[in-house]
Amino acid sequence: MKRVVWISTGGTIASKAQSPGGPVSAAMDGAALMEMLHERPEGIEVELVNFPSVGSGALTIPDVTAICRAISQAVGRSDVHGVIVTHGTDTMEESVFLAETLVGGEKPVVFTGAQRHAGDPDTDGPRNIADALRVAASDRAMGLGAVILFEGDIHAAATVTKVHASRTDTFRSPGLGKLGEVDQGRVHIYRKPAHRHRVALAADQQPEERVDYVRLALGMTPDILDWFAQRGTRGVVIDAFGRGNGPRGWGAAVKRLTEKGVPVLICSRCAEGQTGAIYGEDGGAVTFVKNGAILAGALPGVKARLLLSALLGRGATKIEIEQAIGAYQ
Repeated sequence: MKRVVWISTGGTIASKAQSPGGPVSAAMDGAALMEMLHERPEGIEVELVNFPSVGSGALTIPDVTAICRAISQAVGRSDVHGVIVTHGTDTMEESVFLAETLVGGEKPVVFTGAQRHAGDPDTDGPRNIADALRVAASDRAMGLGAVILFEGDIHAAATVTKVHASRTDTFRSPGLGKLGEVDQGRVHIYRKPAHRHRVALAADQQPEERVDYVRLALGMTPDILDWFAQRGTRGVVIDAFGRGNGPRGWGAAVKRLTEKGVPVLICSRCAEGQTGAIYGEDGGAVTFVKNGAILAGALPGVKARLLLSALLGRGATKIEIEQAIGAYQ
C-alpha cells in the first residue's frame, strides 16, 4: 500500500455555481472532491491536507510558499511515497515551478486540477485526480520532481504552460513535449527533465515578493523600470523580444537598475528557443548584458521571476543568480 498526501487548495476543480447559471467559485475541500471520484485507484492510501479553497488567481507568493512547505513536510516522511496538489489552472504552472524550486528531491509531486467546474456534469476533475494519484504512487515517477498531470499527460515544471483558456487539454510543453502519460491506469514515463535546480530556504526565510515583471510590446517606453526602482523593487524580469531584445531606451533603463544593485533577468516572450547576446544597439541583448542584465535562456519570464524571488529570499549574489539560471540553459 502506497501512501500519498493530497493537498487541496481550491481552483475550478473545487468550484461550483452558487446558483443555476450563476458565477462559479471555489468552496469544496479535499474530502468533498474525494467523494466525486469515479474510482479509487487500488493500492493507494490517501491522506488529506486542506488549504483554504480559493481560485488560483487569488494566491500570493507567501500562500504558495506555505503550500510548498507542506509538500516538503510530506515528502520528508518515510511513509509517504508522493504528493498530489489540486489547484486552479490559471497559475498552476507558476506554483508547480515554485514547488520544484523550493522542494526538490526525488519523490513525485503532482499538481492537477480541472477546466470544468465540479458542478459540470462533464467535469474533468475526478479523472485528473485519479491519474494524479497513480503518478504520485508510481515508482516510475521517482526523480521527475514537481510535475503537472492533466488530461493524462505528465509535464515538467520548468517547461509546462497553459495554452488554452477553456479546453481540457490546456497544458503543453512547447518544443519539448510531455514527460509521460497515464494510459488505462498505467503510468508511462518517456523521459526525465533535463533541467532542475533547488533553492534551499531556511525556516525563517521567504521568497522575495518585490520582484517585478514586464512583458515587452511594440514601442513601449521604459518608464515603468524607473517606477519599479522608485517603489523599491528588489528584482526585475523582462519578457523581451526574440533572442532577448527590447525597444529603444530599454538598455539605458536596465543600466539604471543594475547600478542600484537590482538584478534584471532578460527572458524571451517566444514560446520556444533561447535568449542570446547577438544584437547590439540600445535595446539589443548585447547591450542588456553589457549593462548588467542576465539572460535567462529558455526559462519563461513568469518562472524566472519565481526563481529570482527564491534566490533573493536566500540572499543570493549576482554570481549565484547566474549559476542558478545556468541550470536551465
